[in-house]
Amino acid sequence: MSERSPGPRLAIYTREGCSLCEEMIAEAQAQAGGRGLTIEILDVDADERARARYGLKVPVLLADGEPVCSGRLDADLLADLLLR
Repeated sequence: MSERSPGPRLAIYTREGCSLCEEMIAEAQAQAGGRGLTIEILDVDADERARARYGLKVPVLLADGEPVCSGRLDADLLADLLLR
């Protein structure tokens, strides 16, 4: 019998001084924290590949390395991901 995964590995690409980033972090942490999950906060400008891919789209929420939403948190989509 396999154990159920505790949830997706979550990360948010952000940029210093980004108010949308701060909003997404707070909202996502409130939702994920209720399930005992943490969110890795990543600086998009510290990674050349990430900056090329997501630079103008921050904040970007990733679940298991795949983009989920950007700009504003899609709370319903995150809730669905956390229930899997």
